[in-house]
Amino acid sequence: MKRLHTMLISAVPEIAHHAQACGVDTLFIDMEVRGKAERQGHLDTHKSAHTYADIARVAAVLTKAELLVRINPPWAGTPEEVAAAIDAGAQRLMLPMFRTPVEVANFQRAVARRVPVTLLVETAASLARLPLILPLLESYDRIHFGLNDLCLDMGLSFLFEVLGGRLLDGPTALCRNAGVPFGIGGVGRLGEGEVPAEWILSEHARLGSDWVILSRAFHGGAQDLSSLVARLDLAAELEAIRRCYRELTMTEPSVLEATQTRLALRAAAVHGQQKASV
Repeated sequence: MKRLHTMLISAVPEIAHHAQACGVDTLFIDMEVRGKAERQGHLDTHKSAHTYADIARVAAVLTKAELLVRINPPWAGTPEEVAAAIDAGAQRLMLPMFRTPVEVANFQRAVARRVPVTLLVETAASLARLPLILPLLESYDRIHFGLNDLCLDMGLSFLFEVLGGRLLDGPTALCRNAGVPFGIGGVGRLGEGEVPAEWILSEHARLGSDWVILSRAFHGGAQDLSSLVARLDLAAELEAIRRCYRELTMTEPSVLEATQTRLALRAAAVHGQQKASV
């Protein structure tokens, strides 16, 4: 039975250790700063850059969960960033905001198979060029489709329009056919959100996704362990998400299609509300 893997963004060792004990599969350190504030300054998204020292501190407390580090988009300093992140303890590297197969090939050359990689597909160009990009991956690499920046790059106004418009149906089919595991965006707690988390998980099941990021909405942006523990029972919430996902993977395709239609209508309605408020 397919299991949904989870990622949590945190550079706090105590949170990382607790998350691992609760069943989080990957801790996510975010080093991306180049161009991010300009793209996402108006959005309520994670923007605080972590450091190489954060990588080392989190790596020291992990014994089972994987440590993923997102570096900056492709630039002249990418090889140095790759080397520094690996030296600090990164077990997987994520490349954001790339647009061409050449940028991916250069990144892979810098990594030199020292760790697996995840390509963050979040530009229209990378989405269109996915057939040229997938052959550049090794068997242990994977893809993650980032909804926030993909929405912005496509000129959309609400991130779930990407799912509502079925813009990932073709790209995820390419990944499945190539045998490349992939994840999609983030998810909040069950029963919450403008688009219910259950509907998002239904899309994960329909498309065959393997991974999801636990969003800031999931844990309320907790910055320390005491705040996190006070806000939610992480182990119980993770089990609830995975149970929901398991049930959805065994649901009739017609039911998943119906949920996709509801999601599309809700995404369109949110877009309409945002447009009317401008």
